[in-house]
Amino acid sequence: SLIYSGIFNDQNNVNKLNEFNTGYKITKELNPEYGSIQKLHTRDTDLITFCEDKIIKILANKDALYNADGNINLTATENVLGQATAYAGEFGISKNPESFAEYGYRVYFTDKARGVVLRLTKDGLTVISSKGMTSYFRENLISETGDLLGSYDIYSKQYILTLPNTEGSICFKEDIGGWPSRISILPDSGVSVNGNYYTCYNGELYKQHAPEALRNYFYGIQYSSGVKILFNQEPSIIKNFKTIGYEGTEGWLSKLNGIDVIKSDQQVGEILSFTEKEGKFYSFISGVEEEL
Repeated sequence: SLIYSGIFNDQNNVNKLNEFNTGYKITKELNPEYGSIQKLHTRDTDLITFCEDKIIKILANKDALYNADGNINLTATENVLGQATAYAGEFGISKNPESFAEYGYRVYFTDKARGVVLRLTKDGLTVISSKGMTSYFRENLISETGDLLGSYDIYSKQYILTLPNTEGSICFKEDIGGWPSRISILPDSGVSVNGNYYTCYNGELYKQHAPEALRNYFYGIQYSSGVKILFNQEPSIIKNFKTIGYEGTEGWLSKLNGIDVIKSDQQVGEILSFTEKEGKFYSFISGVEEEL
């Protein structure tokens, strides 16, 4: 349940923050089946309430009256906290309010009990962990014993979720619609202020993405970067590639008895010669006969 006090007005020197007049309706009861309230977040004139097993919108300083046709009319009311409406979906924030992060009208958080990461917008709740990372979060969130730290990096426009017992933090970007990066840093907290992203580590404040800073140098440790390409998402199925393109400064073919070859775990192909056309080299890949 929620309870609120009297008003505070510094213009008239009125301070009733310590008054809870039970003669007025100053409490708001929620369904106890939703679990405990873990976090409150104000959005416009609404109060978003994050329970363990449900996300609820509570109208502030207004109440919703329904007509016979189901339409809503908003009218003034003396109730500070008005009608409570649950968002569709059986999701909550579990007991990890530290995973909460918001940017604009988007809110990101985790539901550890169900092994998912969610986003709350005007369209309601969306399970963003299902974008290629369903099994990863199902296994790691439920087994996680530490804090699930969430923050939003306004500089790179991504939600960063830190899992202490894994290899680092993972990032979600809206323009990509997925989880493109994994970073090695494990900050104690993170916040975006005035277009910059700051993190805390061992009591020290760090500014990320500083132009004068060394790349991949975090908290006194130099890291290396890598790119992993999903070339074959279904390894049990043999594909037929009609064209293979490569751009680089060095050759990419293997040598077999002095002949350039390209090989997989099923077959070996050889390239006898290349033909140059407009600064590019073209060739055919011929299969190499093998004795069975």
